[in-house]
Amino acid sequence: MNTLYPIFLQTKNFNILIVGGGNVAAEKISLLLKSSPESNITVIAKKISQEILSMVDGRSSVVIKYKEFEESDLENIQLVIAATNDKELNQQIHRAAKNKNILINVADTPELCDFYLGSIVTKGDLKIAISTNGKSPTLSKRLREFFEDVLPENINELITNLNQYRNSLKGDFKDKVDKLNEITSSFLKKDKD
Repeated sequence: MNTLYPIFLQTKNFNILIVGGGNVAAEKISLLLKSSPESNITVIAKKISQEILSMVDGRSSVVIKYKEFEESDLENIQLVIAATNDKELNQQIHRAAKNKNILINVADTPELCDFYLGSIVTKGDLKIAISTNGKSPTLSKRLREFFEDVLPENINELITNLNQYRNSLKGDFKDKVDKLNEITSSFLKKDKD
């Protein structure tokens, strides 16, 4: 049973620590920056890949520190991603984060995660997050690719028009919801031939 509660975070309002400098860390950084380019990220690792360095080059919201992880690195941090290839270090980071009540994701270790970085479809103001409860990132990726393909590029125009219509409606909340439901219900009706 999937008991995850999906939320969308304004990551520019959080300080995010990523421990690791290899491929997995690069993937996590890429996901964050693609969806939230203004994310405040600190990356800590003794070695940091050229891929990460290229990805964050010129971004003032990303800080690189060439060092080993220390518990003091968690000061003023709200989210942690442990993305090293050292299981013991990842567990140490997990324990330290939990002791400070900081949300943590330990890459490829669902049982040590407070949150998952799911696949994300973004088309203008539309954003769809996909999760398999940490069990099949590959399926999440395939579903993302599907939605990216089938959702029209001009869907943002529809969102803008619906927002303008919503703002023009008079009446109480229920009246507005009823009118918007009436208009949007046709989006889901299947043609009956």
